[in-house]
Amino acid sequence: MKRIRFRDPAGSTRVGEYDESGTIEAAGRTYDVDAVDVLPPCEPTKIVCIGRNYAAHAEELGNDVPDRPLLFLKPPNALAGHGDTVTLPAGKESIEHEAELGVVIGQQCRNVDAADAEDVIAGYTCVNDVSNRDDQRREQNWVRGKAFDNAAPIGPVLATPEEVPDDASVRSFVNGERRQDGSLDLMIFEIPELIAEITTYLTLEPGDVIATGTPEGVGPLTDGDAVAIEIEGVGRLEHSVVRRD
Repeated sequence: MKRIRFRDPAGSTRVGEYDESGTIEAAGRTYDVDAVDVLPPCEPTKIVCIGRNYAAHAEELGNDVPDRPLLFLKPPNALAGHGDTVTLPAGKESIEHEAELGVVIGQQCRNVDAADAEDVIAGYTCVNDVSNRDDQRREQNWVRGKAFDNAAPIGPVLATPEEVPDDASVRSFVNGERRQDGSLDLMIFEIPELIAEITTYLTLEPGDVIATGTPEGVGPLTDGDAVAIEIEGVGRLEHSVVRRD
């Protein structure tokens, strides 16, 4: 099943079941997905991101593979949705896309054992971890580099776990050109291990998202680019970017 949050033509926020034909069933009505505003599929209190979780990506950045999950946060202001236009920070030379699987948490949880991790997962979505490399390279906490407004487009749907294969493909496209082409089975730290590690230190709330890392092939974004993040079993998150330097 795939669930979608949207704003209907009357301005009401609704959650419905999405069909690949482009229709949504919600509140006893049928909507055309192109006739509504698609919203982020959840409302996280935080997005917990995993750095360098694909060996080839760590190598392309000239970094070592970490010996435990590398964690950083994106706050709610970083959210953007399917079809949105993301304004990139002004005056930066290197801003890049990063296609990632997002794990959406279904219940409040702390100290989750890896063996029980599936119990706290509501489903999966697409994430673009938009990254300002200029400032990321200069700071340790990556606030300027990772947490700027709309730096985490997510969506378009929440796919329940059975929809997504263990080796699902993770791809990105910019202006129709494929930039990244990886798969979940290449992750260094798997999802249960990530949930166990994160919840050792902090409580995850319903709707929180874990962005599980990106495969190799990250690249630059420029004014007017059309970006797509595609994950097998989830679908295709599309957004554009604008630079106002």
